[in-house]
Amino acid sequence: MTRRIKSFSAILSSVVLTLLGLSIVTFLIGRVMPVDPVIAAVGDNAPEAVVIRVRAEMGLDQPLPVQFLHYLNQLLHGDLGMSVLTKNPVSQDIARFFPATFELATAALILAAIIGIPLGVWAAVRQGTITDQAIRVVCLAGHSIPVFMLSLISLLIFYSALGIAPGPGRQDIIYDGMITPVTGLLSVDTLLAGDLDAFWDALAHMAQPVCILAYFSMAYIARMTRAFMIDALKGEFVITARAKGLSLSRVIWGHAFPTVAVQLVTVLALTYAGLLEGAVVTETVFSWPGIGQYLTASLMNGDMNPVIGTTLLIGIIYVGLNLIADLFYRLLDPRVR
Repeated sequence: MTRRIKSFSAILSSVVLTLLGLSIVTFLIGRVMPVDPVIAAVGDNAPEAVVIRVRAEMGLDQPLPVQFLHYLNQLLHGDLGMSVLTKNPVSQDIARFFPATFELATAALILAAIIGIPLGVWAAVRQGTITDQAIRVVCLAGHSIPVFMLSLISLLIFYSALGIAPGPGRQDIIYDGMITPVTGLLSVDTLLAGDLDAFWDALAHMAQPVCILAYFSMAYIARMTRAFMIDALKGEFVITARAKGLSLSRVIWGHAFPTVAVQLVTVLALTYAGLLEGAVVTETVFSWPGIGQYLTASLMNGDMNPVIGTTLLIGIIYVGLNLIADLFYRLLDPRVR
C-alpha cells in the first residue's frame, strides 16, 4: 500500500512539474513571437494612445514575472485569452476545432495499427525474404515521402483526374448546417442525426487525409514492430515453445507477440500524439477545419493567444498519453506492478 502511494505521489509530482514547465515554455513562446500582439489586435495605423491603452489592458506593460503570474492565474481559471482572429475565447475555439483533428487522428491511428502491426510481425517472421524486403521498402517510402506531397498527389489523382473522391473540406456544401453538433465528431453526429447520406459523405471526405496519415504512421509502427519481434523470436522461450511442437501461429501470437506489446504501447502513444499535433500540413492541404489549420491561421496573423493555447494543449496531450502508456504497462507487464 505504501509503495502504491509513493508511486502515485511520484507520478503526480512528475505531471505537475511537467505542466509547470509547459506553462513556462508556452508563456515564453508568446513573448518571443516576431509580431507585436498589441499591433495585431489594434492594427498598424492605430493611434499611439490606443496602443498604450490596449497594451495596459493586455497586461503587457508589466514586468515579465508579473505577466507570468497573471498568465498562470488565467490558466488555473481555464482562461486562455481571446483570439484576435475569431473574436472568441481561445478555449471556445479549441473546443470547436479540436474534435475534427481528434476524429482524423483517431481514425488514422486505428487504420495504421490494424495494418502496421501484422505487417511488422509478418516481416519479422519472414526476415531476409522477398516479403520482408518488400514490406521494408513500403515502410521506407512512407517515411521518406513528405506528407504534403502525398496529399497533393492524392488530390491530383483521385479528385482532379479520376473524380472518384470528394474535394477538400470536411463535408459537401449541401450538408452544411444540416447536422447539429453533439460530439463534434462529424461521423458520429451524422449517425446520431440518422442522416446516412451525410454520414457516407463525411466518411468519403475523411478517406484521403486518413489514409495518408495512416500510411505515414503505419510505416513507423510496422518498422518498430518488426524490430521488436525479431528480438523476441530469438528468445529462449520461443525456442522452447517450438521444441514442444507448438504451431507457428501460437508461437508468434501466444508467446513472442505478448512480450513486445508493452513496447508497442509506447510506440502507439507517441504516434497518436504525433498525429494530433502533426496533422497541420494535411489539414491545410485538405482544408480540414481542425486544430492544425486554426494554429496555422493564428501564426500567420500573429494571434498570440491561440498559439499559446494550442501549444499548451499539444503538450498536455503528450503528457497525458505518456501517463496512459505508463498505466498500460502495469496491465501488460506484471514485472512493474
